Amino acid sequence: MATKHKRCKRYNDSGHAHELTFSCFRGQPFLNGNHARAWLVDAIRLAKKKHSFHVWAYVIMPEHAHLLIWPTSPIYDISKILATVKLPVTRRAVNHVHKTAPSFLERMRDKQPNGDSHFRFWQRGGGYDRNSIEPRTIWKQIDYIHFNPVRRGLCERPEDWYWSSAGIYAGVRNEPISVDFESLPQSTSG
Repeated sequence: MATKHKRCKRYNDSGHAHELTFSCFRGQPFLNGNHARAWLVDAIRLAKKKHSFHVWAYVIMPEHAHLLIWPTSPIYDISKILATVKLPVTRRAVNHVHKTAPSFLERMRDKQPNGDSHFRFWQRGGGYDRNSIEPRTIWKQIDYIHFNPVRRGLCERPEDWYWSSAGIYAGVRNEPISVDFESLPQSTSG
């Protein structure tokens, strides 16, 4: 019997922000090292230029990442944006592991029921994509994204986690990915 994978329905609606979540293969902490995190940062920057979107928030956790974006073009395709983000990371990771730690490749091997085998960095499937247009919802998403490392016990304050936009919001750094504050809706909290 063939295994069915849940499909993620995407809505590419003009003016909507997208909270994207994508996980490492089998929930493994492939993003635990700075090499892999830097590859993801590079891929997000490339996708931002290629697909014209603003970054409103992000966090890179050991086994998943959250990215809140706002496409600036009225016509866009979130699936293509995600492919531009995820495929270069996979290629770089597989190449790096092949050269430096070939035995680790087994942790990345995805054996298909038909006998085919592929190396994966990312979990199969569409991940999570939530469209948002309400400022209040968007700011809740930003808080959720920024507090991920705190909830996991990786740091005490969101801005202490380098691989997040929380430090940019707190004014303590401007990296690793800049935030496009000019397009961000105003907070409705008082």
